[in-house]
Amino acid sequence: MSIDTPPISPQQYEVLHGGGAEAAELAKQRISRRRFLRRSMLAVWGVSATASVAGALFYMFPNLSGGFGSAITVGKASEFKPSKPADFKLEIQGVYHRPTARAYIIHLDPSTEFLLNGQALKDQLTSENVLKDPKDGSYWIALYQKCVHLGCTVPFRDNCVSFKCPCHGSHYNVTGEFLDGPAPRSLDRFQMTLQGMMLS
Repeated sequence: MSIDTPPISPQQYEVLHGGGAEAAELAKQRISRRRFLRRSMLAVWGVSATASVAGALFYMFPNLSGGFGSAITVGKASEFKPSKPADFKLEIQGVYHRPTARAYIIHLDPSTEFLLNGQALKDQLTSENVLKDPKDGSYWIALYQKCVHLGCTVPFRDNCVSFKCPCHGSHYNVTGEFLDGPAPRSLDRFQMTLQGMMLS
């Protein structure tokens, strides 16, 4: 006569048949299915929470070095030849496009005659968006390359010595001031600094 017993695991067999303390320890360490699933879910939740917190921190505190919206070195000041507006030629003298900065660099000759006068001219030339070169008295302006109307890239036109938007016809002078068209205002300007020989 035999007694039917349920099947047992190797660890249980060792414990039942004299495996001693070592076998008992192995039996205790066995991970049940429930414990495995619980630990797996906790690991997945932990990774998800870490990724969410890291994403939120990256969004709140972006790295502002070297990207758009931060200080970008556009080159040596000697690379940008100054000129009077009537003599501007793209990339030759007076006006230079820098795609990494998404901007046009305007370098006005110190003898440039301005349309404004009196206090209005003084306010314009001493604003934080116009940089006066202490060495030669020339003026630097950095203009954002996008039209303020709908965001099209505005090219500089050598033939009319101005910026004209190809999308809807907004027209700006060489210093980015609004002339005509549907744009609500002048082109946006960036602040510039001249440190040693480098322009940023």
